[in-house]
Amino acid sequence: MKLSRILLLLLIIILAVDLALTPTPAIGSTEDPRVAQSRELIAAFGSELKYELQKAMGSGGPAAAVKVCRDRSPQIASKLSRKSGASVGRTSLRFRNPGNAPEPWQAEQLRAFDQLAETTPAEQPLEAVQAIDGELRYMRAIRTEPLCLVCHGSAVSPDVARSLRADYPHDRATGYAQGQVRGAFRVVWPAKGSSEDSSAGSSE
Repeated sequence: MKLSRILLLLLIIILAVDLALTPTPAIGSTEDPRVAQSRELIAAFGSELKYELQKAMGSGGPAAAVKVCRDRSPQIASKLSRKSGASVGRTSLRFRNPGNAPEPWQAEQLRAFDQLAETTPAEQPLEAVQAIDGELRYMRAIRTEPLCLVCHGSAVSPDVARSLRADYPHDRATGYAQGQVRGAFRVVWPAKGSSEDSSAGSSE
């Protein structure tokens, strides 16, 4: 089965750490240093986005948070991509922004995360790492937290529903329950020495 092969190819690491904290690799680890860099990038992404969402919720309510996800999330991802030289972003099987639609390998890993989440406590994050021809791919599952339910749950408010219809007429990203995987952060490092590697991150 294709999914089983993906599971064998990908290193799944379960870490009992919060997304807002920078995870620390295991003592004696010989993993590619780009894995640790990926963790740092995702921690920064998650922390900054969560801060922006909480600020928007406090000043403008849930509908304002929809605007933050629409505008600030791509900006944060772009900033981190330019600074690091990697491609940083989010993806989901039930995406809200068509620009976050998963590539085939990402879709396979998202399905693997869904399976793993059935037997993994929500407080234990899920990671996956894949290296192909020098390119390193990193994904970290996004588990649905209480704050997420305001815009991604089964019973969003009328104001949020109106905002979603206006900003995302083809939205697929509602109906989640707390603890479910609703997507993943992803970081893709180009092969060292490739044309992408030599040009990425050259401007702010």
